[in-house]
Amino acid sequence: MPAMGSKATPDDVRTATRWMQLLLGVVCMIVISSPQYVWALFTQPMTSALGASLPELQITFSILIVVQTFLSPWQGAIIDRFGPRLLLSTGVVVSGLSWILAAQASTITLLYLTYGLLGGLGTGIVYIGVIGHMVQWFPDKRGLATGCVAAGYGMGALLTTFPISSVMRESSYQTAMMLFGSVFGLVGLVAAQGLRRPDAAWRLAWNQRPRASSAATAMVSIDVAPLEMLGTRIFWLMFAMMTMMSTTGLMVTSQMGAFTRDFGMSGLLVLGMPVLPLALSLDRLTNGATRPFFGWVSDRIGREHTMFIAFALEGVAMTLWLLTRDNPLLFVLLSGLVFFGWGEIFSLFPSTLTDTFGTRYATANYGCLYMAQGVGSVLGGPVAALLHQSTGSWIPVFVVIIAMDFTTAALAIGLLKPLRRRWLATVGTRAVATADPVAGSGTSTFTAGSTFSPTSQQ
Repeated sequence: MPAMGSKATPDDVRTATRWMQLLLGVVCMIVISSPQYVWALFTQPMTSALGASLPELQITFSILIVVQTFLSPWQGAIIDRFGPRLLLSTGVVVSGLSWILAAQASTITLLYLTYGLLGGLGTGIVYIGVIGHMVQWFPDKRGLATGCVAAGYGMGALLTTFPISSVMRESSYQTAMMLFGSVFGLVGLVAAQGLRRPDAAWRLAWNQRPRASSAATAMVSIDVAPLEMLGTRIFWLMFAMMTMMSTTGLMVTSQMGAFTRDFGMSGLLVLGMPVLPLALSLDRLTNGATRPFFGWVSDRIGREHTMFIAFALEGVAMTLWLLTRDNPLLFVLLSGLVFFGWGEIFSLFPSTLTDTFGTRYATANYGCLYMAQGVGSVLGGPVAALLHQSTGSWIPVFVVIIAMDFTTAALAIGLLKPLRRRWLATVGTRAVATADPVAGSGTSTFTAGSTFSPTSQQ
């Protein structure tokens, strides 16, 4: 901050601007969070209203996440090309409209098309766009910045869970979706108007700025294009890890209404409040808080060490949750701990990916990795529901999820860390040899046909 009475420098203005970009990004994330995170409130009334089984209804949730994630590489490339304002304005409007139209759906097919397809398209544009926007504005605080906007997505539904539940009790889920869909679209549209990319002068000044390097969060000085990235073992290891971690959290997110009822918790009160809405509200709080917290931790102790701690924490919490499932107070508290161990994947994975493959293609590159969330939605949604249906119990589902948690924690330290260490050492050497001295940016770009093969260096 400038001294009292002194004139603000261009650096002061740009610093203030990037924090304003962060705030606007958080607002955009908040308004698209409810389609995913309050879904559990809708499962019971929707199954009754539409005459659908739970596995049939959960396909809606899977379509939402699959469309949100599987289109993200192309959406990311378009945002990289045309900028965030237009695309994110479109995304928040489409997301709000999906709820308005879903409120009028009279068949499960129409629900698939509105809540699932249209909702996934809108939320996907916004989510991948905001994350890519932050890693460009905050090259020095990627973990913290992506964690903050991801917290808006994870914690945003905290503002709406009880209001939506209240409207549903007094009226219907259709009324709630009409009302809140309109509010989400309008608020998001206003916020998106302030988004803009950092200018070339700011990026050049940042690249030329002397700064201490940190071994914990070493960053690549080369920009690797999506096609080259897809040829590396590091990317596919991260894809497998994110798939497993997405499965664990999305199983809880999509099935919580069902297993709360099957565990005999749905009719109980804790502190005078129903167990499910209370647990969902606590989950939104911890799911949001974990993202900037572990992002900040990873900026200091390293991405892989943070992954190990967080993923193992979720595994322990899931185990305790299963063992104490007949205690309503512990049911609520441990649900919050589960999400505290899960939500950080949305700050750790994009930060790690950008540290590894550079910033120029950050939005499109993360779009490729974010497809793992779509795979996880299928495994955690209808596949988990079918496993429960075939066994008649949620215990096998929990056992699989717990195994995924501990496996991913071990992979972070045992495989991802040494692979990334070798990769960063290799590309750091190549960056010095191939950097363009005329451009003066301090970075190099690999594109199809370049002489450097990322695959050969692993």
